[in-house]
Amino acid sequence: MTSTTVDSLDPQELAALAGRIRQWGRELGFQHTGFADTDLAVAEARLQEWLAAQRHGDMEYMARHGSRRSRPAELVPDTVRVISVRMDYSPPRAVPAEEVLDRPPLAYISRYALGRDYHKLMRKRLQRLAGRIAAHIGDFGYRVFVDSAPVLEKPLAQKAGLGWMGKHTNILSREAGSWFFLGEIYTDLPLPVDQPVSDHCGSCTACIDVCPTQAITAPYQLDARRCISYLTIEHHGAIPEALRRDMGNRIYGCDDCQLVCPWNRYAQLTGEGDFAPRHGLDAPDMVALFEWSEEEFLRRTEGSAIRRIGHQRWLRNIAVALGNALADGQVDQTAATRIRAALQARQQHPSAVVREHVDWALRQAPA
Repeated sequence: MTSTTVDSLDPQELAALAGRIRQWGRELGFQHTGFADTDLAVAEARLQEWLAAQRHGDMEYMARHGSRRSRPAELVPDTVRVISVRMDYSPPRAVPAEEVLDRPPLAYISRYALGRDYHKLMRKRLQRLAGRIAAHIGDFGYRVFVDSAPVLEKPLAQKAGLGWMGKHTNILSREAGSWFFLGEIYTDLPLPVDQPVSDHCGSCTACIDVCPTQAITAPYQLDARRCISYLTIEHHGAIPEALRRDMGNRIYGCDDCQLVCPWNRYAQLTGEGDFAPRHGLDAPDMVALFEWSEEEFLRRTEGSAIRRIGHQRWLRNIAVALGNALADGQVDQTAATRIRAALQARQQHPSAVVREHVDWALRQAPA
């Protein structure tokens, strides 16, 4: 990454540029834009401790890149600042999450994945933001990231003043709660940095107490191996039997720690139409989703973050939820009969993982 304009800007010009970048960010749909330096020594130590404890599960990519994740200039040479942005995603017309969680045989999908995949949308906006900067000052060195490379986006957002790290390990804002995406521009522009936000979790432990699988093992400590989001999205093999019953009807991700957080009373609804629910995924019928063929799965999840897990993990996750619906006795006899028939239709699935989860689900039905 090279730049022809860095040396020509004095501190006053850089401060003025930072103000313009914030304004351009708002115009492009980012609710908050901040600036961080690249010193992530504290976060690096915590990451190494987390990895050493194997809490990343089979997310091998978390360790694969070494110090490039925590040392931005090793990932993108000449980086001295990170422009960190927030984009709210809570959709205004979705069926309330609590209603879905309380109503098997409906399936629960994490609110961030109800609409179109945020990665492309945010990358395009960040590229446009970088383009505006270049149009104003000339060529400069930069690279855009949206959950697409070894980047410690949460510590960077914290340093950039977007919020503090909550006890559930999500970034929290006093003005916006936690229902938002993060994105970054690594740059060689020595922009003035923002001050980190102080912690406002206080003595609250709501997120720790509510976690269905006790994945938040202590304040600010998450064991991904127990996290439903990890198990349903990142984990490729069989879901540990000891954790299946606690998953309830959550088939893609889990929002419980955010749903109970008091700061989300201040969460902002998104104005992005692309984040609105598609295909009724805010309150879908589990059996109907389980009956999707692979072709239908690919068609209905086109442009969605859900597609990345593939049809096999989709069926695996839903089989667990169907088994839980039978075990909990939360469906009437007609619904239970329908669930058993759907599961039996998948007993000969080519995937051993799917077959095992289907068999487990059928065994959950009361004798």
